[in-house]
Amino acid sequence: MVNSVTNFGRSGLSDWLLQRVTAVVIAAYTLFMVVYLLTADSLTYGQWVSLHQSLWMRLFSLFAVLSVAIHAWIGLWSVLTDYVTVRLLGPKATLLRLLLELGMITVTLAYVIWAIDILWGI
Repeated sequence: MVNSVTNFGRSGLSDWLLQRVTAVVIAAYTLFMVVYLLTADSLTYGQWVSLHQSLWMRLFSLFAVLSVAIHAWIGLWSVLTDYVTVRLLGPKATLLRLLLELGMITVTLAYVIWAIDILWGI
């Protein structure tokens, strides 16, 4: 059983729902980008910049980045709690899992901050 130290108070239902919602956002963003690239006759740098400077596209991109971060966190957390266990790796498994989770949080947060800087120029 996963204790409250590693699940941060989330429930399986909320994780399941977040995975589905973020998957829809990621799919919508990917579909939009594919359709946009396929339908643009001769895409110029100016058109590309114009698309990404619009508020709706910045928000859409931000939601996509946040969705990827949430989706990845839940997926990797699930894998770590399933496979980095005391039963499989011994008494140091909990510490290893917490260190890996901390590393994932650090990398994911760095990517999200980097994406926000790129999108909004903060």
